[in-house]
Amino acid sequence: MNRITVLDDYQGVVSRLDATRLLDGLDAHLQVLHEPLDNDAALIDALRETRCLVLIRERTRIGAELIAALPKLELIVQTGRLASCIDLDACARHGVIVREGSGNPIAPAELTWALVLAASRRLVPYVRQLEAGRWQRSAEQREDETLGTVLHGRTLGIWGYGRIGARVASFGRAFGMRVIAHGRDGSEQAATQAGDHFEADRKAFFAQADVLCLHLRMTPETRHIVTAADLAAMQPHALLVNTSRAELIAPGALLAALAAGRPGFAALDVFEDEPGGVQAYLGHPRILCTPHLGFVERDTYEAYFDNAFGHVRAYLSAAATR
Repeated sequence: MNRITVLDDYQGVVSRLDATRLLDGLDAHLQVLHEPLDNDAALIDALRETRCLVLIRERTRIGAELIAALPKLELIVQTGRLASCIDLDACARHGVIVREGSGNPIAPAELTWALVLAASRRLVPYVRQLEAGRWQRSAEQREDETLGTVLHGRTLGIWGYGRIGARVASFGRAFGMRVIAHGRDGSEQAATQAGDHFEADRKAFFAQADVLCLHLRMTPETRHIVTAADLAAMQPHALLVNTSRAELIAPGALLAALAAGRPGFAALDVFEDEPGGVQAYLGHPRILCTPHLGFVERDTYEAYFDNAFGHVRAYLSAAATR
């Protein structure tokens, strides 16, 4: 029987998705692993009998040594777009086929806006203090209180005006915000066409934004592209929101910038070396953290796994006729 393995189903929901029906009738067993396996030895042991491997985004790195140690592995399917977590050269050397899915801008854009709203109005601190019995308070001590702010009339900065960035920009306009964009030529064209202002000067872009959202793809060129100097140009009341990739920001730069008072706040859905990397940010009074929820909702999961299990079915069906 062919073993199909899904890694890192943190919530334990994959086996209950409608998309699993695509596997009906196959001579296959679906194995869904929930806890992250953080070393190759554990992964090799878990995947030894796996023929088809399905990854949930970039939660686990599939490197050359792991691929070489799994002679039964023939197919890897990446939910969403291919990312750097798979060693494609090693797959090619060992004859492992790699397939990818497609992205969806709706869920991450909505999560971004949820973070903007929650951080701007300081919802989480207010809820925590309410649960502690303090009414309409965001801090235990009154001298530590800070009031939230409305978005109307303020400036929203979008770095990376692609499918996600453009949707977030539309939310900003609906809330009465002035939208400015920064990025490459494609961002300039898209922002101008939408009627938003494109700010070519990087320092001016950071300085003008009351809320600044990062929507850049992770590439060698964008790794650590947000520097300490960029953050220092932000206003003391400004909010930085990152739902794209933690590695867009230079190591240590954000925590140092918050300590220096520019920007004043951050909302993060992505962290270095997840899930452990979140620890450096938890409990910070001016950071709102969420556990990489940008794509974690039912419609996106159904779409991801409909595509992924479709690849698996096509592969196993074709292999059975050979």
